[in-house]
Amino acid sequence: MRAFRTLIMLFGLVLFAGTSVVFVHPLAAQSQSVVVREITVEGTRRVDAITVEAYSALEVGQEVTPSDLNDALRRVFASGLFEDVRIVPRGGRILITVVENPTINQVAFEGNELIPDTALEPAIRLQPRRAFRRADVESDAQAIIEAYRAAGRFNAVVNPVIIRQPDNRVDVVFEIDEGEISEVERIIFLGNRRFSDRDLRNAITTRQAGMFSTFFRSDNFNADRIEVDREQLRQFYLNEGHADFQISSTVTELNETRDGFFITFTVEEGPIYRFGTVDVVSSTAGLSAAQLRQRLTFAPGETFNQSLIESSIVEMDGFAGELGYPFTVIRPRTERDPDTLTVNVVFEVEEGSRAFVERIDIIGNTRTLDRVIRREFELVEGDAFDARSIQRTADQLRALGFFSTVNVTTRQGSEPSKAIVRAEVEDTLTGSINFGVTFSSSSGLGTAISLAENNLLGRGQRLAFDTSINDESRSLGVSFTEPRFLDRDLALGLNVYNRQFDRATAAFQQRNVGFEPSLGFPISQRGRLQINYRISEDEIFDANDTQTVSKLIRDDEGVSVTSSLELGYTYDRRNSRIAPTDGYIFNITGELAGLGGTANYFKGTARVRVHSAFTDDIPFFVEHEFGFVQSASETTITDRFFIGGSSFRGFAFGGVGPRDRDNSGATEVDSALGGNLYYITRVQTSFPLGLGPDSGLHGGLFMNFGTLWGLDTTSVPAEPGVRGAFTVDDSPKPRVGAGFSIFWDSVIGPLRVDFGRAIVRQVGDEQEAFRLGAGRRF
Repeated sequence: MRAFRTLIMLFGLVLFAGTSVVFVHPLAAQSQSVVVREITVEGTRRVDAITVEAYSALEVGQEVTPSDLNDALRRVFASGLFEDVRIVPRGGRILITVVENPTINQVAFEGNELIPDTALEPAIRLQPRRAFRRADVESDAQAIIEAYRAAGRFNAVVNPVIIRQPDNRVDVVFEIDEGEISEVERIIFLGNRRFSDRDLRNAITTRQAGMFSTFFRSDNFNADRIEVDREQLRQFYLNEGHADFQISSTVTELNETRDGFFITFTVEEGPIYRFGTVDVVSSTAGLSAAQLRQRLTFAPGETFNQSLIESSIVEMDGFAGELGYPFTVIRPRTERDPDTLTVNVVFEVEEGSRAFVERIDIIGNTRTLDRVIRREFELVEGDAFDARSIQRTADQLRALGFFSTVNVTTRQGSEPSKAIVRAEVEDTLTGSINFGVTFSSSSGLGTAISLAENNLLGRGQRLAFDTSINDESRSLGVSFTEPRFLDRDLALGLNVYNRQFDRATAAFQQRNVGFEPSLGFPISQRGRLQINYRISEDEIFDANDTQTVSKLIRDDEGVSVTSSLELGYTYDRRNSRIAPTDGYIFNITGELAGLGGTANYFKGTARVRVHSAFTDDIPFFVEHEFGFVQSASETTITDRFFIGGSSFRGFAFGGVGPRDRDNSGATEVDSALGGNLYYITRVQTSFPLGLGPDSGLHGGLFMNFGTLWGLDTTSVPAEPGVRGAFTVDDSPKPRVGAGFSIFWDSVIGPLRVDFGRAIVRQVGDEQEAFRLGAGRRF
């Protein structure tokens, strides 16, 4: 029986310790205690013996039982430093023998093409120069599998291979079979009556697999995306009047080959509701409910729309802020009436408790200096907290273009009345190479290239080199901008350029060499003033050919010097500088030439752009622009306006406006003369192409209306032996251009392709059907 009990105890210890082998002295098997006189540790190489004793918790002079020794063994083994542990009592001497875990020499991945090493390394626990544990190998293999499942590869297999090296080191190699992409084969909706399956698929993020699946990832199965889709479905129905909408169930199933998923949403649409009574109740002194009701974006009787409630809160909140109530709290209270199918809404307006900014933390910027980020904040430590100001700051940080992600959050500070603002950013590449390609029947193929660093040395400064080469022009320019001169809101700029134009539309050449310093600063919360000075040498040459060049241009041949001062004012009430969907921006400029030099004129332009949106994904704007130039004598061709190209799509640059044309045989003149006045109205919109947000592709439609007209001299006397007297038509005849655009947020930056057509044009106008360049969605 004594031998049997000893065997049972040894078997239990082996089961508990896993890979460890434990030897217990026969005295221990008899449940006798001993007094520890000495502790000896053997087998250590990297780990200090004192560390092993500390983990065991055994001490000299301590009376220990077999149970105490078993507990000591468990503690040493639980440290994770050893793959084998033995504790053997020999009288009063306790011998602890250990076999250390190997050290990890390197961790490698093989067979991974979809997910790079840099993305897998943060997901695992094993690291070089750390102790190797088999439990970590298994958990890391599972973590890699989960990473592939998130990428839509549910058939991925990971096989960890351990390679023994000298000096008790190991290499860990994860052999990965990525398998095939698990796509969303089909999305099914049950219970929908008002909206088709196609309508509902367009309302969610996940997409069915199609012919473009190789390029886009929105049709790869992602379990985390399903919850987002459920919320998007709910918002879609709430915005369409279905206040009782519910999703009964969401079922995901793998197909038989395990390379595709079926997703089924079962919905309960419910009836369509309308807004019932709508009221505003204000408990804030000085902020009347009548004033706030005028800011409501819906009225009783309209179809219920949850987004209209939210937009009303935004409108009332902004209005309250303008009246000096930045801490207003607006709570909507809704009550559904199933009998009348109406939703009654009451907005309760209260003045919230004031809070103050305790601290502003800047996190994540590795290249951009803290002060570059901090200076975008309208608030500083100690100021009264204003949530709208924080939102504007986040928008301004995104508009800088210095960061791939911007997240500005707030949390309670050391006291309930104090707030800590945290700006978490991630630096991105700010150097850029932009290019443009155009093609027109007049100038043929043209290119433009610019090199720019928009965040020089992390200081927020911009340095750019611009060059363009095509059949009509060659130019080189260098510009530098310090947006916060002396750490104040002063934008100091300097532009030096040398441009030469071969005006194929007018058969002459033009050279401009100039120097332009500028200074910009705010004069109100939304208004900004820009001051530019320009001194340039403007030359018209190679304009002496009487057979091809208009006399109105030949009379301007020579060199002139322009010294001018330009003032510009901009007022911006857009809701976003990056992707505006509401508000407007207004700009007016006036340039006075004659502060020295030979040129003498006054030129003015004005432009207003109004933004709105059909839906969140379909913004549009309407823009009106006009300009005029006047001179004490006569304007020259270098003073006048030219429109077309990017300013009037569908027409080539210089392809609109007064023109001297004579193909009677004696001469072959076809010269664009520019104009003293112009106006343009632009209507543009953009929309998703249904390929998912991962594609980065959007479409757009545009239409331009306008014209260019007005010359100081229109009647030209006869030139003996060259040409008889003639008159140029400078009347304001309308032009219309229209077309569509494709926007691509590519890895090299935003690209834009325009396909335009001149719908209404006049005799002699030059068209431009295709234009490729860099440009964001509007």
